[in-house]
Amino acid sequence: MNESAPAHRDFVRQIVEDDLKTGKWDGRVQTRFPPEPNGYLHIGHAKSICLNFGIAAEYGGKCNLRFDDTNPEKEDTEYVDSIMEDVRWLGFDWEDRLFYASDYFEQIYQWAEELIRQDKAYVCSQSLDEIRAGRGTPVEPGVSSPWRSRSVQENLDLFRRMRAGEFPDGTHVLRAKIDMAHRHMLLRDPIMYRIRHAEHHRTGNQWCIYPTYDYAHGQSDSVEKITHSICTLEFENHRPLYDWYCQALGIHHPQQIEFNRLNLTYTMMSKRRLLELVKGGYVRGWDDPRIPTLRGLRRRGYTPEAIRAFCGYVGVTKHNATMDMGVLENHIRTDLNKRAERRMAVLDPVKVVITNYPEGQSEELSAVNNPEDAAAGTRSVPFSRELWIEREDFMVDPPKKFFRLGPGREVRLRWAYFITCTSVITDSQGQVTEIHCTYDPATKGGDAPDGRKVKATLHWVSVPHAVPAEVRLYDHLFRTEDPDEVSDPALDWKSNLNPGSMQIIPHAMLEPSLGSATHGDRFQFERLGYFCVDADATPEHPVFNRTVTLKDQWAKEQTKG
Repeated sequence: MNESAPAHRDFVRQIVEDDLKTGKWDGRVQTRFPPEPNGYLHIGHAKSICLNFGIAAEYGGKCNLRFDDTNPEKEDTEYVDSIMEDVRWLGFDWEDRLFYASDYFEQIYQWAEELIRQDKAYVCSQSLDEIRAGRGTPVEPGVSSPWRSRSVQENLDLFRRMRAGEFPDGTHVLRAKIDMAHRHMLLRDPIMYRIRHAEHHRTGNQWCIYPTYDYAHGQSDSVEKITHSICTLEFENHRPLYDWYCQALGIHHPQQIEFNRLNLTYTMMSKRRLLELVKGGYVRGWDDPRIPTLRGLRRRGYTPEAIRAFCGYVGVTKHNATMDMGVLENHIRTDLNKRAERRMAVLDPVKVVITNYPEGQSEELSAVNNPEDAAAGTRSVPFSRELWIEREDFMVDPPKKFFRLGPGREVRLRWAYFITCTSVITDSQGQVTEIHCTYDPATKGGDAPDGRKVKATLHWVSVPHAVPAEVRLYDHLFRTEDPDEVSDPALDWKSNLNPGSMQIIPHAMLEPSLGSATHGDRFQFERLGYFCVDADATPEHPVFNRTVTLKDQWAKEQTKG
């Protein structure tokens, strides 16, 4: 994927290149993308996907897709299926290398017994609260469990009985025996196994003890002979524990490398908080176009090519930072500008009657599909006596710098003719209901043979040919760049939700070619932005989502015609 390659060599790729030069891994590059199947992927995961699969592709290696499914109470095949779908949608293929941590449960269990035999693990019968209290603080050592001195044989017996299901949840845990005074608190006898009588989405009721993520993750990497275990910075503190397990067991020991997470302004990446938004009804579901899940971005009309290009652009560093949402939107615009065909749509219609155009007559005009892509060709657009234009494109008493339509003013209709406003009809409240104009037949195609110029070009739709549609306009989900910043301590982050993040326009008017568009089709509505057909759309009820607005300079160019 060339678009995901960074403009410069980042520190992760430098490590990989140095290892290839020294032959550290016998010339191998083996990475993995290891999601937990307890939620839907978001754009932060896309960065990790692009990095792991991208590095493997760039250096002739391989990348596995592995589900770290060690918590049966939060995991589901629904998430497994959605993750595979999202990875494929982004453009990556794990080929025959689909794995699960649960594939290795027996091996991971046997390694735990080996640590017990080495007197490096023991069964602890304290409660979780007691274990937490005994860990100490960063400046005070922990307190050893009263069960730390159990014999190897007693620990093996208890651990095997835990596996056999003899004990209820919470009775015992298996802990690594490291150092309760260690300066690194994670190495103060961390938990390796806990009892959970819960059905696993793959292994069913075969197991009633499950390894912790910290224990299973590194051992799963080892089984798969991973060379570079790439993860985000929050796991940097876990690396000493990752290393300790591999060294204590004397097994294949991958190198863990941490990089910065992807954070965006005006949005939220926390799985827990996204779940709160969905369950609380603040958004319409996991594929709501306002949230950063890949399902939501796909529904909004984002392209995998643009997301890969964005991930390549932001790169990887050792410092967490927040990227402006505008950078992502610019990548979407750049991609859609090349691929999206142009169409005309009117979101707030007001009628124009061309009084000198024959009644009952219509004609087909030629319109360019995409000026950035000559191969896209042209289409026919019907023109008639009655047209829809945007209400904001007309003013009864326009100010000096308003260059669009007004009484006595001449403008160009995109791909059509010059028209001049001759009169206006308003209702009892002064609302414009109809605009009467004349057209110049000599300006067909949008240019005047006598060379006269106009200062505005308007988009339009023929009234008798228009396709009524629902259009959804999206804005930032949060009103502030950092949703966590609240002015009132009595409020939480949800107080920053933007009540105007979705505007539904029920009666937009579209040119007829849009009537045959299907789910996922993307277009630029001229002067309005980029739009795609929503999953809710039917032939009888078209629905379009605005993916992103146009750049300011693009809007100005469209206005100038």
